[in-house]
Amino acid sequence: MGTPDFSVPALDALVAAGHDVACIYTQPPRPAGRGKRDRPTPVHRRAVELGLPVRHPVSLKEASEHSDFSDLETDIAVVVAYGLLLPQAVLNAPVRGCLNIHASLLPRWRGAAPIHRAILAGDAETGVCIMQMDAGLDTGPVLLRDVTAIGPEDTTGDLHDRLADLGATLVVRALEELEALTPVPQSEEGITYARKIDKAEARIDWTRPGQDIDRQIRGLSPFPGAWCDVNGERVKLLRSRLTNGSGVPGTHLGGFCIVCGEGAVQIVEAQREGKRPMTAVEILRGMDLPQRLG
Repeated sequence: MGTPDFSVPALDALVAAGHDVACIYTQPPRPAGRGKRDRPTPVHRRAVELGLPVRHPVSLKEASEHSDFSDLETDIAVVVAYGLLLPQAVLNAPVRGCLNIHASLLPRWRGAAPIHRAILAGDAETGVCIMQMDAGLDTGPVLLRDVTAIGPEDTTGDLHDRLADLGATLVVRALEELEALTPVPQSEEGITYARKIDKAEARIDWTRPGQDIDRQIRGLSPFPGAWCDVNGERVKLLRSRLTNGSGVPGTHLGGFCIVCGEGAVQIVEAQREGKRPMTAVEILRGMDLPQRLG
């Protein structure tokens, strides 16, 4: 049960490990692209390539959906970034329950955007938990966890790919060792919630400390992309690093180095409107930065 690109490595790993995948549940196709034609989810497309049956209900609230799910007679359900609430009847249907792959070190960053929030908060590490699902929001006991460091230049995109692979490896191990694993209840201390990213968080305020702006750029890359105004054009800033600098916030110091409220940031990669992402060197060949950015 999964939907975005993050879920695909887990599906591939389960198939490669020889598990009998009875059915794929994913969110329905939705209009996308210029023609607004319905586009299947990444998990849907991969399931078709693998020859697996796919279901994409709008909701799992109806009794008919409960019975259809129960009729699969599964041993276990693996859930990763599915995006729909699982009613208790669905949670109870598999013989061994439902396992969730969650991209944080629970109980830190329960909720929708744990990868973004870990970088935005300046966390030094994150990881993946394999959790036995219950009715709460990411509150179930943890069977396995693994940790990865967050590097000083890691973006959400970098961490997303690393954690997707880590989760795929870990869930296969969890299924292999299931009989020997002891579910560990989550601590009541250190609970934080990773609320969904709001596009209003994306505009850069150069009066903030450079550390915060660097985290904002990396934490919102590649989507929705932190941005600033350059000569009336919205430019997304996708990769950055901290550097030295002082002066009026927003001042251009040369290259693509911008003064912040404290210190400065060096832009490494950016994207102009309607263009592909480019290195700072590439983007400055076709764009003159003003003395001060908006």
